[in-house]
Amino acid sequence: MLISSSSNERIKLARRVRDGRERDWIFVEGERLTRECLVSGLKMEMAFASVDASAEQEELLRELRCPVFRLPDTLLESLGDTISTQGIIVIAERPWASVERLLAVPHPLIVGLDRVQDPGNVGTIIRTAEAAGASGLLSFAGSADAFSPKTLRSAMGSAFRLPVMVDVAGAGALSMCRGRGMQCVAACGEGEVDYDGYDWRQPALLILGNEGRGVDSELARACDTRVRIPLRAPVESLNVAAAGAAILFEAARQRRQGR
Repeated sequence: MLISSSSNERIKLARRVRDGRERDWIFVEGERLTRECLVSGLKMEMAFASVDASAEQEELLRELRCPVFRLPDTLLESLGDTISTQGIIVIAERPWASVERLLAVPHPLIVGLDRVQDPGNVGTIIRTAEAAGASGLLSFAGSADAFSPKTLRSAMGSAFRLPVMVDVAGAGALSMCRGRGMQCVAACGEGEVDYDGYDWRQPALLILGNEGRGVDSELARACDTRVRIPLRAPVESLNVAAAGAAILFEAARQRRQGR
């Protein structure tokens, strides 16, 4: 079916999803993310594609389990979240993770994001967490949407697979994890333990903080341990995604050796 009007109700719905005003749906753009969405088994509500889709795109569209609407390139480009159209946009069901799924593995390692506000950082951390073997991620209230279009592009499919809970209260996350026998660890510049001196083989919640202010001071004090990454002067800090990668892959190294 061809849609040529920007006032079409389906186009209006897609814009609301793109802008974060429809919490039950996510805006997936481009062939790669659409394939990841398909492989991950997410429910797709509808798809939009160029009237001049490539042969590869046509093959992918035939695999989708939802209605496909054709748009002129100008309308598809105005609907997209990227500078130039990527040919395919899918509206899919937002993944909702449960506490049970996050804790379904022995010795869970969960990442907590305390007011991390850049979508690129959030997406990179989600991808890194999956790559390092973390069991899930808790996005505290005040962090960027873990399922916004920009975050999804940075996560490159990991947000479809890694259990992610959003809008979690920081204090509630500590209470929940402690109740399951986990240690709560904050990454802080003033931490008392080097990140590679901590025993990451035990069940743990690792909290990474805001790009400018770090982990909330009250939340950091409530944690069992605060770890730091030693830096050579004059460098004073690392990007939160880089710091998270260093710590998570140290945890992965210890856990491999521990086994």
